[in-house]
Amino acid sequence: MARRKKRGAAAAAAAAAQAPRRQQPQPQPQPAAAAPNAEVAAVPEDLVLRPPNLRVAFAAMALFLAPFSYLAFVHYPLDADLRRSILICGAISFAGFFVVLRLIPVAARYLHRRKLFGKDINKKGLPTGEIDVPESLGIVVGIVYLVIAILFQQFNFAADSIWLVEYNAALASVCFMILLGFIDDVLDIPWRVKLLLPGIAALPLLMAYAGGTSIIIPKPLASYVGVEVLELGWLYVIFMFFLAVFCTNSINIHAGLNGLEVGQTVVISAAVLVHNVMRIGSSKDLETQQAHAFSIYLVLPFLTTSLALLGFNWYPSSVFVGDTYTYFAGMTLAVVGILGHFSETLLLFFLPQVLNFLCSLPQLLKIVHCPRHRLPSFDTQTGLLTGSKDGNLVNIFLRLFGKCSEKSLCIRLLIFQALSCLFCFWLRYMLTGWYK
Repeated sequence: MARRKKRGAAAAAAAAAQAPRRQQPQPQPQPAAAAPNAEVAAVPEDLVLRPPNLRVAFAAMALFLAPFSYLAFVHYPLDADLRRSILICGAISFAGFFVVLRLIPVAARYLHRRKLFGKDINKKGLPTGEIDVPESLGIVVGIVYLVIAILFQQFNFAADSIWLVEYNAALASVCFMILLGFIDDVLDIPWRVKLLLPGIAALPLLMAYAGGTSIIIPKPLASYVGVEVLELGWLYVIFMFFLAVFCTNSINIHAGLNGLEVGQTVVISAAVLVHNVMRIGSSKDLETQQAHAFSIYLVLPFLTTSLALLGFNWYPSSVFVGDTYTYFAGMTLAVVGILGHFSETLLLFFLPQVLNFLCSLPQLLKIVHCPRHRLPSFDTQTGLLTGSKDGNLVNIFLRLFGKCSEKSLCIRLLIFQALSCLFCFWLRYMLTGWYK
């Protein structure tokens, strides 16, 4: 037994003596140690935004809120409770303006870190065209808007109010649309799917809608139809569905310039506010007054929060609003028109969007080639835009009126939007008593 141990020890010693002759395995590099450095290098540096253009934001606020304020508190003898509600809504909305100004730089840094940014195509070839511009900042406006609208319930609606169900259904549709818009910004959903998103988001409103489903036949046509009021039933619900789809997508395709998406919605919102207060002041019907007051409560915070975003999105834009904002804006305006019972007037306010949609139909239906970005060409030498053959208002204006800068083109389109709204007011005034 002892000998076996010795022999075993000797064998072990001999094996140990031969071990150094064998080739030792080379230590393998450990890539895990370099991975953190690679990740750190891939993370973009913290973004520093240019300060917002507060001059434009405050000038637009004064320009668009002054007519509404004059009509609501000076011209028309509105009910004291209604004026109180408008003042409370306005105060909360004004606070929301500053909240958005504060949160956009914070959200922009987070979105930039997650690589949700793009380049400004209309400045390609210039140093400003190589700057990372954070996208999807409409999410900030949408969230602040929802918080304001929810808080306002505590000051205006009783627990048993008949308007509370539709009010919350409207907010649910807007919230749903913000979510789907942000998903689109992240996943880049195809166009054929985008067309269905507003219809999906409008379902809470359509299911909770308890208003009338009849329309007043224009007086010149009443003798041919045989009735003055036509009950549409479920056909009216289908109309509301398509109205939500149109309003949302029409703002989304009338875009491509710094400040255009937000600017057009600000102009339309201001027109909606003026229309609502005019209808309240001229109508004696209580239900009509309540419907238009309901519309004011939804539009006023939307206007102020959008003005804060306009300060960052005005030329030269430091943030992009993304599909999140265009979907949110379109759904909000559609909800306001549906629950305020002025869908015809809303479509007149959307006249430039209607024209842009009709001109875009051949490309949208793939009859004519449709590029991904239907933008004009940019001349780096002159800094001017030249219209392409694409059938949208941006390029049509350039072909009709000649080359111009991006800022000038945006201002021209917004003036056209404002003139269209003024035309709507003139048309309603001229047809009052004859058309309906």
